[in-house]
Formats: sequence, structure tokens, C-alpha cells
Amino acid sequence: MLYQLHEMTRNLLAPWVHQAQANAAFLTNQAHWWSAMPGAERMAAMNELFHRIGKDYQKPAWDLHEVVIDGQPVPVAEREELALPFCRLINFKRHSNDAAQVAAFKQQPVVLVVAPLSGHHATLLRDTVRTLLRDHRVYVTDWVDARMVPLREGKFGLDDYIAYVRQFIEHLGASQLHVVSVCQPTVPVLAAVSLMASAGQATPRSLVMMGGPIDARCSPTAVNNLATRNPLSWFETNLIHPVPGNYPGAGRAVYPGFLQHAGFLAMNPSRHLMSHWDFYTSLVQGDLDDAAAHRAFYDEYNAVLDMPAEYYLDTIRVVFQQFLLPRGQWVVDGARVDPSAITGTALLSIEGELDDIAGLGQTEAVHGLCTGVPAARRQHIVVKDAGHYGIFSGRRWRDFVYPQVRDFIAAQHADEVTPRRRRSASVTALRPRRAAG
Repeated sequence: MLYQLHEMTRNLLAPWVHQAQANAAFLTNQAHWWSAMPGAERMAAMNELFHRIGKDYQKPAWDLHEVVIDGQPVPVAEREELALPFCRLINFKRHSNDAAQVAAFKQQPVVLVVAPLSGHHATLLRDTVRTLLRDHRVYVTDWVDARMVPLREGKFGLDDYIAYVRQFIEHLGASQLHVVSVCQPTVPVLAAVSLMASAGQATPRSLVMMGGPIDARCSPTAVNNLATRNPLSWFETNLIHPVPGNYPGAGRAVYPGFLQHAGFLAMNPSRHLMSHWDFYTSLVQGDLDDAAAHRAFYDEYNAVLDMPAEYYLDTIRVVFQQFLLPRGQWVVDGARVDPSAITGTALLSIEGELDDIAGLGQTEAVHGLCTGVPAARRQHIVVKDAGHYGIFSGRRWRDFVYPQVRDFIAAQHADEVTPRRRRSASVTALRPRRAAG
């Protein structure tokens, strides 16, 4: 009944939450004399803070309408490429009236960004996608909130996730595709490509693995410790709940977003409390820029989705408890996942030095599994002083990580077009190394 209780509480608070929003707007309206009353700023700030803590956060828009290329803005349109019950494959298509620029776009590498299905919406990768659009044709997996998927669509487990990834890769054309996976999907992406290689299918030109638990036994974090401290039955009993009747997915077993959000906050409660206090102070002092930055961050951070129960429990068991991938014991649809079967795909792994979600070494472990990939086509980067989000979002991503990702993909793309002429150059450029910055 926990999900139903949550919904009932949210509905009971809704009038007060909306009233607080109205109060804040009223008390900050410079055209009304109330805004000049003593203490009006504090009352307005208190009301807005209450509104933001209690409001329901919807999925944020991608809001990618243009990208700056060579100093000039280029319009971008979001287009749905494929629609499956649990995921939309979307394309951010760049437009130009310059025929030469359009021709150049068509020659650029095609990149599939596999977003995490781990609580937040795929829009968390907005900065990742915006930056990639400078030099690539970009497709993204936009996962659907499980509470919005009717029961008639069936269950969705980790094996289904892998099947989705394979379908997207095959749809876009593996032989000319570069796949970027961020955090959780590094595991199912590696599994999908491994199964394709074992089956004799074409595999992507390159894989970029960023901050994922390929081998969660390395440098365990609080996330890893939680998974190993409790049996699978504990997760099923305490975290899995049916979707209430007011959603299309009524009756579907899920790991609710509001519980995930509580877990996110519990990982660093003092930081979030201080952030909200700073927001209140900014409002009182009239620091609108800081207040706007707080709103933008928490509009994204507080927007969470429900995960299918089967997928969540499969991930806990396979990735964080039994470590089936690094132990070579993972079987999907009767076939063993064997990363050593991958031979024609270049490999780049990226880790943050201070990552508290996927510890150092967890992503780098992919190199020890993909023994069929020549050393000259494998590269590893450690981003100094970066946490989990810093490797794919923000200044470090844009200024340090992205140029190396861009060059890595470009080398594989050029190697595809003129393999013999580019071979020696690409081997030198992709020599495995550790970078800091």
C-alpha cells in the first residue's frame, strides 16, 4: 500500500502546494503594495521553497532547439525514430540552408547514446547530447516511465533491455555506428554487442563506456555495498510496489520513482539541505541568478521515473550480487555473454577519479574482458577530480572528456573510410593511456 499512500498524501498536499506557489507570486509582484511590506521577501521565499519541495516534478523537456557549430547557431529538431513500449529511440536532427554544411553533416559519424534506466529520465544527458551534436549525428534511447506502460505490454527485464539495444543498433546499422553508454547501460550494451559478435553479426565501430559497473567488485561504493548487504528478497519485499489505478500502468510491479528519489537524497542529505537553505537565502537577498540555477538543477534531479520490477531485480542480481558478466557466467536467451568474441569494435572507457557510484576500476574492467580487441584500439581515461556526473556533464565533460571522445570516434570513422591509409595514425592516437585533467 506504500505507493497508494504516497499518491494519497501527494493529492492531499496538492492544494497547499499550489497555494504556496500563488502566495510566492503574489508577494513578489512589484505592482502590488504587499510586496513592500516588511518580511514580504521572507514570506515569499518560504512559500516558494514549500512549493518546490512538495510539487510533483514531470519529465523535463529535452529543450535542444539549436547547437552552436563553428560559432554559428544551427537549428535542431527532435524526431522519433522508433517507438517501443518501454523506450523511444529519438534523433536530434540538425538543419541548415547551406548545402555544403548539410553535406558535411551527412559525412559525420552516427552516434547512439544509450541513456541510463536508473531513476532519472534520459534528459539528464542533455549536456552530453548537446555537446555531441557539434560533430555527430546523434540518436538517444529515451526510456518510458514504467507506470505509463499498460500491463498488456508484458514484462520488461534485463534481457529485454539487451534486446532493445540490439534492435536499435541493427536499425541504425552496426557497421557505421558508434555507441556511447553512460553508467548503468554499459553492462547491457556490452552484453548486446558480445552476443552480436558471437552470432557472427556486424558490431559497432566503437564503444564508449562511461562510469559503469562492468565489474562491481572493484572499488565498491555505497551503491555496491547496499546490493551485497541485503538478499534479493529484501529488495523485492521492500522496494517493489504495484502502480496505483490512476496511471495507465496500473497493477504493474515497479521500483517507484519516489523511493529512488529518497535514496538519492539519503546518499548526501546535508548537501541537499544546505542547497535548499542557500536557495531560500538567494530568494530573500534577491539573487535571481543563483535561484534560477537551483531551480534548473532540481527540476531535473527531482524528476524521476518508475523502473520495471523485473529489470531492477535482474540488475541487482546479475550486476551487483552475482557479478555474472566479469565471471563469464551470464547467459541470455540460452547464449553465454562472451566479450572476448568482440574483435572489430574499438573500445574507450572513461572513469571519474572521485566517482562515488561506479568506483575506479569498475569500468576499466571492460578491457580485461574484451581480449579480442587489439590493444592499439583500446583506450582508458581517468578524469582527475571528477565525480560521477562530471564525466558526462558540465565543464570537465565539455572541455576535457569530450575532445578525447570526439577524436576517438573520428579516428574509427576515418579508419572505416580509408582503413589502410589511416591505420598507422589511428594506432598511435589510440594507444591505451591514463589521462588527468
